[in-house]
Amino acid sequence: MSDKTVTLINVFTVAPERQQQLIDLLTRATEGSVRNAPGFMSARLHRSLDGTKVTMYAQWRSEEDYQAMRKDPAPLPYLKQALEIATFEPGMYEVVQSFLPPGSGA
Repeated sequence: MSDKTVTLINVFTVAPERQQQLIDLLTRATEGSVRNAPGFMSARLHRSLDGTKVTMYAQWRSEEDYQAMRKDPAPLPYLKQALEIATFEPGMYEVVQSFLPPGSGA
């Protein structure tokens, strides 16, 4: 059986003075509903040091689980607010290789 895990890497471009507002919106959406969806594995928010980008890296058990979560209306108000202050470039990926430092186990 193959691993069906999918990784979403979503890059938001935002004015530096709105970066924290965008982080707060994405945090509320994730904590309030997304992280409770079946198949959710993890998510990490990243902010660029120049203030112009916010990137969310999230892993889901399968594309089907991710698509099922997208049908939930709860996170939609947050995404709408986010898109009022930022542009959005979504991407769905599969892991093809992982690298760890020597001697780190697994």
